[in-house]
Amino acid sequence: MSQLQQIESRICSPEQLQRIIAVWRLRSQKLVFTNGCFDVLHRGHLAYLAEAASLGNRLIIGLNSDASVTRLKGEGRPVNPFADRAFALASLHVVDAVCGFEEDTPIEIIRAVMPDILVKGGDYNEEQIVGADLVKSAGGRIAIINFTEGYSTTSFLDKIRKKD
Repeated sequence: MSQLQQIESRICSPEQLQRIIAVWRLRSQKLVFTNGCFDVLHRGHLAYLAEAASLGNRLIIGLNSDASVTRLKGEGRPVNPFADRAFALASLHVVDAVCGFEEDTPIEIIRAVMPDILVKGGDYNEEQIVGADLVKSAGGRIAIINFTEGYSTTSFLDKIRKKD
């Protein structure tokens, strides 16, 4: 399998993800899940994903669809379409699977994955994390990873807009 095929194989439908997870579970691998828009990847995202991946054996990312990003972030977003965002994430060696979702929250994909560890960034507290109660009730845990100071997609896009 070529490198390109390996990257593309990490982008999966919910049904494909279920089959992959079944194999990982048979191998007793610890599943880590996070989600987001990941519209313009920057160092903050990369550090966050690397830290999340270090918490288990497999990192699964739930990726907001374009329509979902627009509803959450407003007109003009996403900057990068779903296919490009998914490809960029799947290209990272710390990422094992990327699965899109259309809803405003990732609750359905969390329910399907039922990760051992649910991860969100430092702008959340446990009570705000969608699916936290579900994961904890199944014996999983929640991890909150601090942000890398000085990096955010919004501030990056604001800088670009000011230059125009």
